[in-house]
Amino acid sequence: MSTEMKRPTPYREAFPAGTEVRVADREFLDDFVATWKYHHKLQSEQLAYADRGTKVEGVSFYHGGDPLYKLVGLPGLWHEQCLRPK
Repeated sequence: MSTEMKRPTPYREAFPAGTEVRVADREFLDDFVATWKYHHKLQSEQLAYADRGTKVEGVSFYHGGDPLYKLVGLPGLWHEQCLRPK
């Protein structure tokens, strides 16, 4: 399984509010934690939600256009690279 991270399109979310999504698997999240060097790093408590299905509560954008997702029932902000279509 590839953990290659595709960069999102600046200021354009792939998953609008209300969209059902699944958090990436634990292998991907561990790789993301190890390699992501910029803003809003995943927190250790977020790793327990690997493979969890949920819904997008809202989307905001970091300076530079990276979408950051608030997910229903899950802690923290999530990068688009860490989400999958349900």
